[in-house]
Amino acid sequence: MIKFDCYDKKYKSEYGAIRCNHPIRFCVHADKCLETEHINMIVRGKNSTSNFRLEKCGCEDGFDIFGNEVILGTPGFYRYRFELVKPSGIMYFAGTKDGHTAVIGDWLPEWKVYAYDSGFTTPDHPGCVMYQIFPDRFFKSEDFKPLPAKNERIIHQSWNDKPHCCYDYAGFKCNDFFCGNLLGIQQKLEYIKSLGVTHIYLNPIFESAENHRYSTSDYMNIDPFLGSNSDFISLCKKAREYDIKIILDGVFSHTGDDSIYFNKYRHYDSVGAYNDKSSKYFGWYNFSQYPDNYDCWWGFKTLPNVNETNKDYMEFITSKDGVLRHWMKLGAYGWRLDVADELPDEFLNAVRCAVKAENPDALIIGEVWENAVTKCSYGAQRRFLEGFQCDSVMNYPFSNAICDFLKTKDADKFYNSVMEIINDYPAPAVRWLMNMLSTHDTARIINRLALDSMPDRSRQSSAQLSQQQRSCGIELMKIAVFIQYTLPGIPCVFYGDEVGLDGFEDPFCRAPFPWDNQEKTLLNLHRRLGIIRKEYSQEFLKDIEFLCHSENVISYMRGELKIIINLSERDLPIGQFIPIASHNCKNGLINSGGAAILRRMENGKDTFNI
Repeated sequence: MIKFDCYDKKYKSEYGAIRCNHPIRFCVHADKCLETEHINMIVRGKNSTSNFRLEKCGCEDGFDIFGNEVILGTPGFYRYRFELVKPSGIMYFAGTKDGHTAVIGDWLPEWKVYAYDSGFTTPDHPGCVMYQIFPDRFFKSEDFKPLPAKNERIIHQSWNDKPHCCYDYAGFKCNDFFCGNLLGIQQKLEYIKSLGVTHIYLNPIFESAENHRYSTSDYMNIDPFLGSNSDFISLCKKAREYDIKIILDGVFSHTGDDSIYFNKYRHYDSVGAYNDKSSKYFGWYNFSQYPDNYDCWWGFKTLPNVNETNKDYMEFITSKDGVLRHWMKLGAYGWRLDVADELPDEFLNAVRCAVKAENPDALIIGEVWENAVTKCSYGAQRRFLEGFQCDSVMNYPFSNAICDFLKTKDADKFYNSVMEIINDYPAPAVRWLMNMLSTHDTARIINRLALDSMPDRSRQSSAQLSQQQRSCGIELMKIAVFIQYTLPGIPCVFYGDEVGLDGFEDPFCRAPFPWDNQEKTLLNLHRRLGIIRKEYSQEFLKDIEFLCHSENVISYMRGELKIIINLSERDLPIGQFIPIASHNCKNGLINSGGAAILRRMENGKDTFNI
């Protein structure tokens, strides 16, 4: 009776959120038998409701077409619906049937649309590939010896040890170190560049008593087991020679209890908030009963929460000489913001102002696990992507969609999961979506694909994949990587994924890089896809256009590139394209469980060649 699909440019002229004061054309097709006079589009914002009148502008296959341009002037989250008006005044109400297509009924869910600031732009760096490194576990240069630390640390004698786990060690403190270091990363830059990497994202590198370093002890100094501030400067300088930029992990919602600022164990010369109420850091924290009862991150006493909007703390982080700009002056290109959804808007706004003041081309990525546009936290609709805070976010929705598709073969669900994000996010943010398959907070992608469910955490230190499970995980991972590298956004490889490093949940996903045991077929695939990302960088800046998402097959275009993923039980003919990368393809067929990236001939003449 009525046709509207917000994922289809025939009905909404552009994918994604609406740039403020920029017209977007909406069209609705209504069956002629409805005798519709016009259609009202009702748009509801937080504090306003607008009515846009869609007038008849054509007809097609028995449907009248109604359209008009819609302009939103204020950034924010909106919902909209349609009212079909007959000459008699009778109205039909149209809402969403499945999140994006239309149906008529008495009361239906509304569509959603996001509006972002007209001045919102993100860095212009086509062909990017990101590489995430957990510094303690990447590479240990023997040319560097750990400097003295203020706290107790356990050093693994073998690079092949398993990380310590709270289920195996009484009094577990996260203080076992493998001694990977900044010089080790610098010495492996040529290897990293061979993957086509343009950006390295480093998990925290500032001084901390724990191996993950999310419990910051000193924001102004590199951890002594990683190196010195001079070593960081050297790494950034050397990385630039390889055209690689360094992104740091900003942990600003909490500090460590073993820190200059809190100083619970008096390892530092400062007067910490825990030591005396007269401490200059006392206002950073919330105490319910001084000094032992204080607000801490998710109940972890080692991670006392900070008041991000405290004047002194905000100045310490965001001022001209603050933490953010200090490290950018030393060579950092941008920041990934830890638990961005726990940082208040006022603080996030100040972060963006500071980072962009130091370098307008710098990158800010927020850690958000859900849809960043619909995300609510602490009772408020979040504003990460309106243009005043983050450039983009970590893209867990795509990671989950890829994994679910490879395990369930539900192509339509994959399509809806991807298009929901594409439809909701601003275009400048989509181009920088951090598309990862594994992270330091999740089980490795091989484990997720190989198993129907994870072992109980208490058993993960002794659990391991069988050879059959591992082989299955690797084959599925090859397809996952094809998808990761071809969806909108930036592929981000978690160190070791490219050589088949497996691991269950934290801390086992953070095992040392297996330099002496690499899965070469995976490594070569990552290298080839890295080349393709660079060679066809302009194609990957273009919108995604789905061709097929049914019967266990997905296919989509990125400019002149066609991507086909075949999880059906039958082989598919490649057709009149030239393959530039393929997996499980031969004799002109994409075999079941296969994937291919194909390119049309520039002269328009389609030929076939493997």
